[in-house]
Amino acid sequence: QLVESGGGLVPAGGSLRLSCFASGGIASGRTFSSYSMGWFRQAPGREREFVAGIHWSFGQTYYADSVKGRFTISRDNAKNTVDLQMNSLKPEDTAVYFCATGPPRTSIQQLSSLSPQSGSWGQGIQVTVSS
Repeated sequence: QLVESGGGLVPAGGSLRLSCFASGGIASGRTFSSYSMGWFRQAPGREREFVAGIHWSFGQTYYADSVKGRFTISRDNAKNTVDLQMNSLKPEDTAVYFCATGPPRTSIQQLSSLSPQSGSWGQGIQVTVSS
């Protein structure tokens, strides 16, 4: 199970930090470190899109071009959490943000194409950036 927190309303140029806590099968037996983790978002009327991911082993990070240089993904395997620090927010960042993961030891490339019908997803959290 994945649970997001930290969303809300922020003016353009502001910052927010999203956090995702993993429990259940993903986190049992200290297996969280075996999962690449990602953040996705979905704006009204648009398809869900990949935002950022962090590799299960190497810690390599990958970002969508639209957020590169503004967002930072990080993980704490001891706490079973993955965070998304969002700076210099823009109105076009407004969306519901989802934490997600695929099967163990998934590559970032595979994770970035994860469909809503597969893998494990959080319930989503609203981020609204006012202009």
